[in-house]
Amino acid sequence: MADFESLTQSVISGREAQVREQTAAMVAAGVKPLEIINQGLIAGMNIVGPRFKNGDMFVPEVLMAAKAMAAGIEIVRPLIADTDMPSIGKILIGTVRGDLHDIGKNLVAMMLESGGFTVINLGIDIPAEKFVAAIKEHKPGVVGMSALLTTTMLNMKEVIDLINEEGLQVKCIIGGAPISQEFADEIGADGYAPDAASAVELCKKLLAAS
Repeated sequence: MADFESLTQSVISGREAQVREQTAAMVAAGVKPLEIINQGLIAGMNIVGPRFKNGDMFVPEVLMAAKAMAAGIEIVRPLIADTDMPSIGKILIGTVRGDLHDIGKNLVAMMLESGGFTVINLGIDIPAEKFVAAIKEHKPGVVGMSALLTTTMLNMKEVIDLINEEGLQVKCIIGGAPISQEFADEIGADGYAPDAASAVELCKKLLAAS
C-alpha cells in the first residue's frame, strides 16, 4: 500500500530531498504515476493553498512546498505520456513591461501548476506585443499579469487594449501589491486576485464559465 499521506506531508513541509526519495520509492514499487501526482504531490499543495490564504503559512514556506512538489513531478513526468498529464486549462502569465518583480508571479505560477493547470511563464518586463504573440502561439484560456509598482500598473491596460484590438478571445486577470478590484474594473480585466490561492480559484471559475 503506497503511503500517499507521508508523501503529502513531505510536500507540505517542503522537504525536497525526502519528496524525491519517496517518489522514487513509489515508482520503484510500481505505483501508478498519476496516482503519485494526484494523491501524493498535488494533494499536498491542495492543503498548502488554503493554509497560505488563511495566513497559517507564509511565502517562503509555500515556495519550499511548491519546489518539493515540482521535484517529485520531475521524477514522475517522464513516465507519463503528455496526453495523460492532467491539465485543467492553459494559463499564460507574466510581469508587465517596466516591472522586474517575479516572486509573487512565480508563486502564482507554481500554485496554478499544482492546481492542475499548464502554465506558460513569460518572465518579467514583458511588453504588450510579447503577451499578444504568446497568446497567439499558446492559445491559453487565461492571461495573468502582475505588477508591483504603481508606475507599471497602467501597462496592464496596454496589454488588455492590444488583446482587444487583435480580437483575441482570452480572459485577463491581474494581481500585485498596488492592484485592486476597482483598478481591474477600470481597465477592463476579467478578474483580480489578491493572492496566489485566489488566483487559482479565479482561473478555475473563469475557465468553467467560458
